[in-house]
Amino acid sequence: MTEHAADHAGDDDGAQADGQAAGRLEQVIARQVRHYRTAAGLSSAELAARTGLSKAMISRVETATTSCSLTTLQRLADGLEVPVTALFRGADTDRDATFTKSGQGSLTVRSGTRHGHQYRVLGTLKGRTDALEPTLVTLTDASDVFPLFQHPGTEFIYMLAGRMVYGHGSYEYAMEPGDSLLLDGEGPHGPLELLDLPITFLAISAK
Repeated sequence: MTEHAADHAGDDDGAQADGQAAGRLEQVIARQVRHYRTAAGLSSAELAARTGLSKAMISRVETATTSCSLTTLQRLADGLEVPVTALFRGADTDRDATFTKSGQGSLTVRSGTRHGHQYRVLGTLKGRTDALEPTLVTLTDASDVFPLFQHPGTEFIYMLAGRMVYGHGSYEYAMEPGDSLLLDGEGPHGPLELLDLPITFLAISAK
């Protein structure tokens, strides 16, 4: 069977799928093809001419009434000038996410909590051993208690307000708003001197 004949055979297969309930994958492909076609300013007829598919086939794809063959998907991607994977975006939608409104997030008790140190976890992903843990740290009291932490992985600190001296191992860093520090979590780290209160910084740790 020639490639041209195979293409029409695919069109016939699509016609047989008409009237059947569209699956989620077909709906995703339909939405993406329609999105990229209209974004490129192409009509269905123009996309058909670019891909060598029939206009009827383009219509079936965009209405999710056919299941595309791999050859058809490749032709559509080439005609739209996008990667084939772009046609599947949104198919894998069951992914965990955490949204935290300003001022919310769970408070955690850590060393120094009773001495004007507040730790607000901004989000977690359950069941993920490689997930980031963002924590908003607020220091409001210049006490003598400076908790030091050690943990596997890395940590990123971004200063939002105030000034402090932050220690990591034998090194000290004078930090003010806009400064950042990326460190190895295995080394003892934490505030050493609070220079300008209140102090707020974002700490993001990763295992």
